[in-house]
Amino acid sequence: MNLSPELLARLRETFAADALAIGEAERIACSTDNSRHRQLPEAVVFPTEHAQVEALVRACRAHRVPITARGGGTSSTGASVPVAGGVVASFARMNRILRIDPDNRLAVVEPGVTNEALQQALAPHGFFWPPDPGSAPWCMIGGNLACNAAGPHAVKYGSTRDNVLGLRAVAGGGEGFRCGTYTTKGATGYDLTRLLIGSEGTLALITEATLKLTPKPSALRSLRATYASVTAAAHAVARIMAQPVVPCALEFMDATALKLARDTHPDAGVPQAEALLLIELDGEAETLPVAVAAVARAARGDGLVDLQTAEGEREIAALWAARKALSQAQHLVTSHKINEDVVVPVARLPELVDGVRALAEKHAVPIVSFGHAGNGNLHVNLLPRDEAEIERAYRALPELFALVIALEGTLSGEHGIGLVKREFMPLALSAETLGLMRAVKAAFDPDGILNPGKLVP
Repeated sequence: MNLSPELLARLRETFAADALAIGEAERIACSTDNSRHRQLPEAVVFPTEHAQVEALVRACRAHRVPITARGGGTSSTGASVPVAGGVVASFARMNRILRIDPDNRLAVVEPGVTNEALQQALAPHGFFWPPDPGSAPWCMIGGNLACNAAGPHAVKYGSTRDNVLGLRAVAGGGEGFRCGTYTTKGATGYDLTRLLIGSEGTLALITEATLKLTPKPSALRSLRATYASVTAAAHAVARIMAQPVVPCALEFMDATALKLARDTHPDAGVPQAEALLLIELDGEAETLPVAVAAVARAARGDGLVDLQTAEGEREIAALWAARKALSQAQHLVTSHKINEDVVVPVARLPELVDGVRALAEKHAVPIVSFGHAGNGNLHVNLLPRDEAEIERAYRALPELFALVIALEGTLSGEHGIGLVKREFMPLALSAETLGLMRAVKAAFDPDGILNPGKLVP
């Protein structure tokens, strides 16, 4: 598709100078994300205000040209790849923190603010925003909203959807609107805020977000538990989450993940074991010992090899650095990593872990499992190293998803659906449910110009 002279003229009226790019270099930079998918757009625009986004959508709708919103480009599902060409709207320049309101525990930000920049701005006020994906230094709040990002601390504080009060956005017809409230309670009509979060830019382009903040805890404690088997560790997760004290993080790593962590962070003290749980608790220093003792009791059981308390900020930071480096460390094994983030109810986690191990043996493909076990969210990473293993890995994927659905789970916990999981949506949702989703899409985006080819099959 080539943009018409009329549309280019309208875009130039709205986006002056370098805010409109049609050169090959800029188009290539916005043609892919952290997936292996790529498609050149015809143009890239860099809005800096809400009114420009309204004008962009109206112009593209008039010419039936698709728009793909883009943040930091860290999606692993192809969600920000412009598969239909058209125009990419990069929100990198809408990067202002408009308001920090500690008294009302909220912040108002534009979508191009990075997660890390927001956390740094909140720290002097004694607050943080709970979603903390591993890509925090690069991912933008708009992308966090688009895929309902989470991270390790979602087990206690929830994902993005649980930490947003309201949004400003532009629907596919070009009309701007606001939804949500500045309050933590509200019962006024449909909850469009939660609907837009996780919609991957298929319903509207978000231009502003009012975020719910959480006070930073005064103290942290970390436990490191190793187990003789992944099954024993999975059962420990179920026990921990069944008692009253909720950890602020509960991470799982299998033996292969631990080896990768040791190789990339040799000074982090990562032990040799079949499985490890990294457990973090937060709160007041006076009450934390009781909470730590309760979680430690739950962590003990059949298969426990060792249970230690991490001493000091440096040791805790080293363990977390090793954990957060795992995604990149897998590229040392293969350039063909298939990264899935399936979720099951916590009590079914042992069955998922056993099932993944059986799939690895059946298809003779290396699989590394780690992730946010407290939510039942396991990052199942298939690591095929040659053509034969790649073929077997893709044969294993439908079986993995079928296993997850059989365990009453779902296809994605925080990465979203995008392009790569779209064909599997009928496994997770009924035809009736998908029909309602298509109707919602049509109401927001009547001409289907917003991120076509994503999420909804």
